[in-house]
Amino acid sequence: MGFPGTWMTESESVVYRVVPKCACSTIGQIMHYSDHGRFFDGDIHDAQEGLHKWALEQSQPKIEANVTAHKSYAFTCVRNPYTRILSSFFDKICGIQRNGKRYRGNLVPLLIQKYGIDVGGPDGQDEFDQIQSFRRFLLFARDSIRWRRPMEPDIHWSAMAGHISTFIINGGHYDKIFWTERFNDGMQDVLDAIETPHAVDLENIPRFNESEGHGPKRAHPVEDYFDDLSMHLVYEIYKKDFLLFQYDAEDPSNKMPVGEIDLDEVHAKLGD
Repeated sequence: MGFPGTWMTESESVVYRVVPKCACSTIGQIMHYSDHGRFFDGDIHDAQEGLHKWALEQSQPKIEANVTAHKSYAFTCVRNPYTRILSSFFDKICGIQRNGKRYRGNLVPLLIQKYGIDVGGPDGQDEFDQIQSFRRFLLFARDSIRWRRPMEPDIHWSAMAGHISTFIINGGHYDKIFWTERFNDGMQDVLDAIETPHAVDLENIPRFNESEGHGPKRAHPVEDYFDDLSMHLVYEIYKKDFLLFQYDAEDPSNKMPVGEIDLDEVHAKLGD
């Protein structure tokens, strides 16, 4: 199985397990900058050089050797499950992707047909009932994650615990897991713990939100999208995420963590 979703700087200063929709574009660009003194020109997910990635065959032996020997500081980043799934909906379901097409080709027509979802017309810019459509999307997300029907779960809305666990199960160990909601504090802790060829001044690093502008703007506060049933579904899908990463399942309006992440507990619970 190896280490899917794992990125490492070419200098091997640091190892990062990507979790989709958790500031991964910004983190990847910071890693690139820390090695090369410049940002990658384009979406860091498209980069074929300047960063070791498990998806690049030539990088795999280097990543595997580093991670299994725990040679470098390893980290990942998490996000509130309510805002993460909502962001996935607006970006991936309602939005037009970088290639000018809908995400995953037939996915959106399937959701329109099977779940009655509206996505705001061909370009996602028409008015539509965002709350109703999102709640129907939640049913689809639950069906795909729980029963793998009508398709396999997508990386952008499958649980963070699942992404994070593959690194542990295959022999990796995290030195730090921090929250997107306290990004600067967490990323600074990582940078303070490693030595990089180029210094990174976090205060002046732009945020590389590659999904911004793909879809319609969210028209309501986060909590308006989640009624009692929606909250139940979200907890059913993301129970481990709420418990391990200390987010508030009872209050969708509170995106901030409510406790500290216990790394030993994460390794014990996700290493089985």
